Amino acid sequence: MGLDTYASNTRDDICLTEEQEKAFKEANITLCGGMFSGSGGSFRGKIYIGIIYDVTGVGLFEDWIPPETVKQMYEKFMEKDLKELERLAEEHNRFPGVIVDLRKFFKVCAEHDLGLINWW
Repeated sequence: MGLDTYASNTRDDICLTEEQEKAFKEANITLCGGMFSGSGGSFRGKIYIGIIYDVTGVGLFEDWIPPETVKQMYEKFMEKDLKELERLAEEHNRFPGVIVDLRKFFKVCAEHDLGLINWW
């Protein structure tokens, strides 16, 4: 089973404005994509589900994660020590640098009041 995660303005359909798409592009985020995900505003959630849950306490197996929760997720990523998060990434068999990209992704979401659509 796959899991793709998309930033979106609405819970009903993947929807980003040109400004939001530009913000993701300018953030230079390099997260793993899936068959349909992997552009700036999306990533293959299955790859990062464990890290995200361990840091934020939020699971990606929800159809919709509202913007308020996504902001809290970003805050959790920022309040934890970077070295500690990098060790966590290694425990999940991911490169430590993925933490910086997850922080950037959640920052764009928080700044643009975006929620997450998860599709599997």
